[in-house]
Amino acid sequence: MKKYKILRPWDTKTVVGVAIGAALYAVLMNYGGIRVFTNTSLTTAMIVPVIVGALFGPLPAAAACGFGNILADLIGAWGFWFDWSIGNAVMGFFVGMLPVYGAKIEEGFFERKQILLYILWVAVGNVVGIGLVTPFITMNFYSGEMEVTFMQAWSAIPSNLVIQLVVGIPLLIAMAKRHASHQNLTKE
Repeated sequence: MKKYKILRPWDTKTVVGVAIGAALYAVLMNYGGIRVFTNTSLTTAMIVPVIVGALFGPLPAAAACGFGNILADLIGAWGFWFDWSIGNAVMGFFVGMLPVYGAKIEEGFFERKQILLYILWVAVGNVVGIGLVTPFITMNFYSGEMEVTFMQAWSAIPSNLVIQLVVGIPLLIAMAKRHASHQNLTKE
């Protein structure tokens, strides 16, 4: 297995992956969710950082989520809420850490240890990005009401986790198996 670095060159495939991920994220944020609280949804957009992170790493996943959230704000005519864009980018970075801790989806490698690490990083990413960064920016730059801000952020965390874990883990396993079958890999 090749060693993976967080900072790696962005080739055309990565840039296109981020652009497609951001566009898909924006559309799904607007049209692929069920409202759970004020301006907060159980949304299928949360699968985007899983896929982009698995294929390209944490920085592309962060970019897809951050720019995707900006596009979602434009499509939905909600105005610009950079607090959520930055919070989603931070969350996307953590979710996209897959290749850094050994989940090599494109090499067909995603086993129990990587699944457990994935669960941990997804939980940490949602708590830090959505639960802490977003409310901090909202309160300090938008003068948002603390109670409402935390209610929105902390109601988004469980809904994000449902999508990223319940849908994400089987998807990652399937992606790894698909790639393994195309590479004739054998387990030692």
